[in-house]
Amino acid sequence: MTGADNQQERLDGYISGYVDGEGSFSVSVQRNPSCRIGFQLVPEFHVSQNGDRAQVLELIRQRLGCGYIKPNSKRDQALVLVVRNRRDLLERVIPFFEQSPILSTKRADFQKFASVVRGLAQGHHRTEAGFCELLELALSMNGRGRNRKVRWSELVTVRNPQRLHAGQGREARKIQSELHGDMQSQAEMTWPPSLNAWE
Repeated sequence: MTGADNQQERLDGYISGYVDGEGSFSVSVQRNPSCRIGFQLVPEFHVSQNGDRAQVLELIRQRLGCGYIKPNSKRDQALVLVVRNRRDLLERVIPFFEQSPILSTKRADFQKFASVVRGLAQGHHRTEAGFCELLELALSMNGRGRNRKVRWSELVTVRNPQRLHAGQGREARKIQSELHGDMQSQAEMTWPPSLNAWE
């Protein structure tokens, strides 16, 4: 192993450890009438850091070769690196963390995340059965949805769109995953989901 290889291995190990504490792999569900099922799954990888340490996020972005950095919220000075592009997740993010694996219990969530992304790439979501399978896998992430406010049966009832759309006028309810690591962020899914999403 050359010195450059050893340095790259140390960098990758650092990034993996950092994401283990400050990163998140999540999948949201959103209503989209243009999709055959009427809903879509939107996977996302993100990792946060205080604004005065933005160079760490830039280092990760450069190493992965994808994503963008934005303010986490208007209420704090934190920044977040976000990757939503499905191809980048499939070809860059997932292979990186398979090569430099996360060591904590978050690894199980990453593996489910990878399965969902690959299932989407293979078109499993285009059938009702495939979509429901991926949805249940996504909802089993992050502590098995201990804080979820909507029952699974409500989410997977896609056979009757009229029943689902009948709730559009009600106040949206949220499905919240368990808090992620030290940054205590939440992956949230709104029910009924929003329309402004991509497939």
